[in-house]
Amino acid sequence: MLQKTKLAMHIATTVFDSEILDLIAAAIADIRHCGPKFDANEVLANDGTVTDYQIDDPLVSRAVITYCRMMFGSPADFDRLKASYEAQKGQLRESSAYGMEAL
Repeated sequence: MLQKTKLAMHIATTVFDSEILDLIAAAIADIRHCGPKFDANEVLANDGTVTDYQIDDPLVSRAVITYCRMMFGSPADFDRLKASYEAQKGQLRESSAYGMEAL
């Protein structure tokens, strides 16, 4: 997930990896907070630190990436990203495929 997110954000350096991993974790928590059930597995280093997250669902993955783009730095298109993220999260929340009742 880290590499997918960095690619979408046009970041090649590893300098921001820790911050991006924190944003990925926050996105996962935010999406889960609104109800959808999905797998997001931590990838751990030998010392037990999180080095990445494995998310196989493309809709959840896209929402996580949008969240990270929205929250990283001060993007000029914050409002557009926020609206997109909220729409993506709403789509997940309303889908019976994610353990939620369709509205």
